[in-house]
Amino acid sequence: MSTSPQQPEQPARSLQVDRLTKEYVAGKPILSNISFEVSGRSSVAIIGPSGTGKSTLIRCVNKLIPPTSGNIYVSGENITVLHGARLRRARRKIGMVFQEFNLVERLTVMENVLCGRLGYVSSLRAWLRRYPQRDIEMAFSLLESIGLLDFTRQRADSLSGGQRQRVGIARAIMQEPHVLLADEPTSSLDPKTSVEIMELLVSLTETHQIPLLINIHDVELAKRFTNRVIGIARGGIVFDGPPAELSNDHLKDIYGGENWLQ
Repeated sequence: MSTSPQQPEQPARSLQVDRLTKEYVAGKPILSNISFEVSGRSSVAIIGPSGTGKSTLIRCVNKLIPPTSGNIYVSGENITVLHGARLRRARRKIGMVFQEFNLVERLTVMENVLCGRLGYVSSLRAWLRRYPQRDIEMAFSLLESIGLLDFTRQRADSLSGGQRQRVGIARAIMQEPHVLLADEPTSSLDPKTSVEIMELLVSLTETHQIPLLINIHDVELAKRFTNRVIGIARGGIVFDGPPAELSNDHLKDIYGGENWLQ
């Protein structure tokens, strides 16, 4: 008796970027033929000069902007071909931590964290703040893990920058995403707080087994906290490997010149 061919097992919690190209002006790609994969508990930093396309890459991954060509797979699902309701459902798998936090200032810390579940509850239940008990318990657990359990009822606009970013991270984890994107998560923070935020971001994603992709301008933070660095220059990947292998020669190739290394 014949049997149907077995379907290949889909990768769990992974991001695959396959030959991604993005042009804002025809014939002048800002990103050209970009390919890489992130899975498991991996934490990957994207570094490169300003204007080289790092933020464009992040926005293509969550399809805030459409790629010109190429494909992006989140846990095996090609999101580049999705639209409407199917795209909205797929975006639930993509958590996002923003440079400017993007909290709802008038809401409490708890309400902002619970916003991570908006893709899973009805509009009416969200408006009435009637989240399932499981979601509330998860939110309390996350607030404890980020050190803000005592701030549950405090409005977001009363928090410091570091506290706001902690809430933003917890909100993203609340989505239970298959990949977490972070777009310059430390650029508005002081050096001490930046280290604390990177420690928290990497620790939480490892604990929850969520692949992490960070667009970051601070090379030393990238080398210290992530287990892989991708360097982008001139529209393409010019380095992809562990931080220990990122040499000054690689950095000169990525950023150009030598004076900034002194």
